[in-house]
Parts: sequence; structure tokens; C-alpha cells
Amino acid sequence: MKCLALFSGGLDSMIAIKLMTNQGIDVTALFIDVGFGSSDDKSEILKKRAKMVGADFEIINAREGFVQDILFNPKYGYGKNFNPCIDCHANMFRIALGLLDKYNASFVITGEVLGQRPMSQRADAITNVTKLAGDEESLILRPMSAKLLKPTKPEIEGWVDREKLLDISGRNRETQLRLAKEWGFEEYESPGGGCLLTQEAMAAKIKEHIKYEDFTVDDIDVLKYGRHLRLPDGAKLIIGRNKDDNEKISQIKNPKYIFAKAKDLPGPLSMISKNATKKDKQLATKLILTYTKATPDREWSVKIGDEEYRDRPFESKTEAQKYFVVR
Repeated sequence: MKCLALFSGGLDSMIAIKLMTNQGIDVTALFIDVGFGSSDDKSEILKKRAKMVGADFEIINAREGFVQDILFNPKYGYGKNFNPCIDCHANMFRIALGLLDKYNASFVITGEVLGQRPMSQRADAITNVTKLAGDEESLILRPMSAKLLKPTKPEIEGWVDREKLLDISGRNRETQLRLAKEWGFEEYESPGGGCLLTQEAMAAKIKEHIKYEDFTVDDIDVLKYGRHLRLPDGAKLIIGRNKDDNEKISQIKNPKYIFAKAKDLPGPLSMISKNATKKDKQLATKLILTYTKATPDREWSVKIGDEEYRDRPFESKTEAQKYFVVR
């Protein structure tokens, strides 16, 4: 017997998998990548955690479908910020159910805990998620709270021993922490979720972005890094905050942007809209220099794409803040 697991790398999903492998069930842990899981690449950490609980590991790229079908038109709306949690979870289940034949698996599990999250893990929300996922055969099993829920096909058919599943509800993590210690888990994701869409700053950046242009999959990574500024003629400017930001920005491939950097000065790597006007590029030069050690007593050079601009930095970073998308 084999199942697929929706895998976040968190403690709940690790325990859910362990409950299956302890019953001799083969598990492939699927990380459904919708693009907003984290600002960092955690693929090796996720693979390590999956292996820790006896599962194979795969990453499924679901960014395109998420942006096109879920992000801007969720049937069940958003949480506190720009997080369409119910629709997102249902979409992940729908993807996993569609992969059962490919992986020769019989059912899908998840680390969801009844009542743990206010939007997506209430009893009625779980019902809505299951219906929206199209789980007509009742193949979605939630091992963490199974004894509090209606038996699913894997339990009814005896593929899984229901008595060896759990009855956890709410936010108390006493049981999870006890099992983690008992099973010797070396490390695991702390609770609280890692979805960037639950963050106020990310929500603000998305809302601001779509006022000026369509949102594409390529824009996801652009929104994750740097200071975001909107210039008077409409260009977007992103200025790296630190060395790590600079490295991440350098890896972004988005045809709507070109790179910019001060010449002969250490400082941030930046990106600006490829169609920026000369006026916006000149202002971008001034802004970029403001975040270097350039002094305002003379002009300095900034390379923007194949062009070179000269200007002086602002006297104070405060003058730059009026252009910030998020402060």
C-alpha cells in the first residue's frame, strides 16, 4: 500500500507521515510549490525531513495554475491578508489526487489538525476543502484528527488502522511535541506557517502591483526581495537590502526588469522596470546611490541595463521613503 502526503516540512505533516510508515505504508511526500512558501530555497531541508520519517520526496511546481486560477479569484475568499487558504488547500489536494495513478498510490494524507488554523482547519472549512478538491471517493485522510472525523475510504477498507491514528484538535501542541521527542526528530519547522501570503507586507505589495500591471508567475520572486519603490512615471524599482538580497535578486529572471548597480561603489543590486522612462531612470539613479556610501558633494555613476546615468544621492534616506510601496 502506498499514499501521497501533502508535505510542508512542519511537525504536523512529519507526524502524519510517520503514522503511515509505522503501519508499513509507503509514502511519497509532495511539496506543492505555489511560489509563496518561503523566501528561501528549503528543498534540501524538506528532503531531509521527509527522509527522517521514512518518505520519498518530490517537489511539484504548481505556480502557474495557482496564479491563474486561485490567487485572484478564490471561491472562499481570503484570510486576514492575501491568503486564499481554503482554495489553496483544495487545489493542493486536487493536484495530489490527480497524481495517484502516476505514483501508484491509493490515497492522500495531510498534517492538518482540526481547529488549529482559524480559516482553513475549522470543521466546516475542512468539509469545504474536501468538496472543492473533488474527493468523491473519500480518499483524503487526516491522520492527526482522524478519530474526530468521519471515516474515510482508507480506514473503511482497512488500508489504514484507524485505531492507530490520532484525535488532536485545537492549537495545543503537547501531543505533537511528545511524539517528536519519542520518535527522535532532530529538527522540524516551528508552528505558525511559512506562507508569505499571510504577511501584511506581501499582501500590500501584490495589491500595489496589480494597480499598475498584470501579475505573472515571473513576478512572484520579484516580490520576495528588496525594498520596493514605485516611481512617478510608473516604473517599479527594487533595491537590495543586504548581501543575501543581492544574491537572490541576481538570480531572478523576469523579462519585465533590467538590473541596475552603482559603478565603482559597493552597494545594493537593483532592478527596475524595463520600460521605465528616462525620468524614472534618473530618479532611480539618485535612489540607488542613496543606499550606497556615495556622498552628495558630487555626482556618481549608476549602470542601468546598458545605459549609464549620473546623479547625486539624496541627503537623507528619509527623502527616498515617499516612493516606498511598503514602509
